[in-house]
Amino acid sequence: MPKFFIKTENLKENEEIWITGSDVNHIKNVLRKKIDDKINICNSDTQKNYECVIKNIEENKIVCKILDEVKSLAESNLNITIFQGLPKSDKMELIIQKATELGVKTIVPVITKRTVIKLKDKDKQNKVDRWRKIAEVAAKQSGRDIIPTIENIINIADIKFDEFDKIFVLYENEEKISIKDEIEQLKNDNKEELNIGIVIGPEGGFAESEIEQLRLNQNVSVVTLGKRILRTETVALVVSGILMYELGDLN
Repeated sequence: MPKFFIKTENLKENEEIWITGSDVNHIKNVLRKKIDDKINICNSDTQKNYECVIKNIEENKIVCKILDEVKSLAESNLNITIFQGLPKSDKMELIIQKATELGVKTIVPVITKRTVIKLKDKDKQNKVDRWRKIAEVAAKQSGRDIIPTIENIINIADIKFDEFDKIFVLYENEEKISIKDEIEQLKNDNKEELNIGIVIGPEGGFAESEIEQLRLNQNVSVVTLGKRILRTETVALVVSGILMYELGDLN
């Protein structure tokens, strides 16, 4: 059943929900839904899910009636934030789409010393707006209860480390500390909810000076994924999948 997101302000009296914006066209002209068809609607403010029936199709809104509140277990107890070094081309779009499907909560585009792509302020906002739309579409497709937050582009020095239980920095020149060993330590903490950060460099990786600075933070672990070097667009997906399997709702 198709799923759509609304805000609390779209909840009306008499158990009605009004769908507005671009979803109106999608429901009417792409899905070709009719009156009395059923759809799922999620309030992204509260993560409450509703089974609804379409009662009226207007030019600028779809009026739905709530049939039932549906319990959903789509969201994990693991809160993953990806700090992604800006890659070239449209790789960021792939990262956002697949990370959303995997259950990542937040994605932060990061500028590092070896970031190749250069964006003007206006272009930055256009990019972020597009990435947010991609996250929304992927959240609908994968049945999420939230749309992952896509933050504005920041510099690597502006990452706030104290908000996390652990931050993994993936570094191709690390030879001793594996992510597997660090995950085993987290398991021993027995926390019901974990906030995990993943810091990933762009195509050229991190400068040594960046790694030295990152190591100064107490909750940061610079780790290796193994003997093979992965592309930047692969790392986020591999690490997110590993963490979800070992610490999240897939374990």
